[in-house]
Amino acid sequence: MMEQKKPVVLELKNITKNFGDTEVLRGIDLTVHEGQFVTLLGSSGCGKTTTLRIIAGLEYPNDGEVLLEGKPVKNLAPEKRNVNTVFQNYALFPHMNVYNNIAYGLKLKKVSKSETKERVTKMLSLVQLDGFEKRMPSEMSGGQRQRVAIARALINNPKVLLLDEPLGALDLQLRRQMQYELKKLQKKLGITFIYITHDQEEAINMSDVIVVMRDGKFEQAGSPTEIYDHPKTSYVASFVGSANILRGTVTSIKEDTAILSGSCGTMACKTEQYEIKEGSSYTLAVRSESISVWREAKAEQYITGTITEKSFVGGMLRIVVTLEDRSEVVITRQGINFFYDIGEKVCLEWAAQDAVFVDMEGKQDEK
Repeated sequence: MMEQKKPVVLELKNITKNFGDTEVLRGIDLTVHEGQFVTLLGSSGCGKTTTLRIIAGLEYPNDGEVLLEGKPVKNLAPEKRNVNTVFQNYALFPHMNVYNNIAYGLKLKKVSKSETKERVTKMLSLVQLDGFEKRMPSEMSGGQRQRVAIARALINNPKVLLLDEPLGALDLQLRRQMQYELKKLQKKLGITFIYITHDQEEAINMSDVIVVMRDGKFEQAGSPTEIYDHPKTSYVASFVGSANILRGTVTSIKEDTAILSGSCGTMACKTEQYEIKEGSSYTLAVRSESISVWREAKAEQYITGTITEKSFVGGMLRIVVTLEDRSEVVITRQGINFFYDIGEKVCLEWAAQDAVFVDMEGKQDEK
């Protein structure tokens, strides 16, 4: 039985934004359902922060519409929208203690002292800062200050919480701990989160939906599994995780598998929903962890090259194989046991179901 989607809480319709002659957003569309954790993922300058600021009301689009719970809000001031923002630099008031920082929004709304105390106490418990009411921001760690910023944003019960790289200033261990805590908090409260990061691992670990941005456009939106296992473009395949992009001409099709001939051998790729044509050239992506390395071929389809590099990165062994056409294929392995030397000629193989066709937009219309 399919899970029924919750109501739509936020919509972006054909949003464009220019800064002078620079086109920052180029007609983006997005639908966000209540309670979703949506991450805008992309490199610096792709437009993700501008998108967040338009949702918050800190920037106005040149064209398009922003709908919050079905109502247009693009011309409303930030305080008139039921959204709050958590910034990377926390933006806490240094002269206020934790209690007053969290209570600030309620004070502006003239909420009674008794209700304010009750809600601040609840928020402190929620972010595991009980007993920190009188601490000043300067007396707290980065992780603790970030929790205060989140509590301050949540205390007004926003319909959507916007988070602009909120963990970017933390060290790796604390960052991973906060990822878990933030996701747990979001699920407990059921609030819609729109999250910005350039960290692919963070996006995969935390999100219900990942939106990959590139040059002011949405390249692909989908679940972490869809983005990782079924990338639509070579950019998405390369940006999220480690994927190798290869080209070849289809020589035969057997059921749901296409066989391609390239400059360095033959390759297999699942056809999925695409109508693949014999004699046409296509681009495919295969994850670095899905490639097997052998001195002698074990399968019918394989490509050949020479090992030119081995390095240990982040708990993974990274092997670079240079093909005869001078392109490179990257293979990754857990641990350090890899009994091949630099300079050895090897055969590279993968199962058809571990490769996907990419950059197919427009291909289906070719005659």
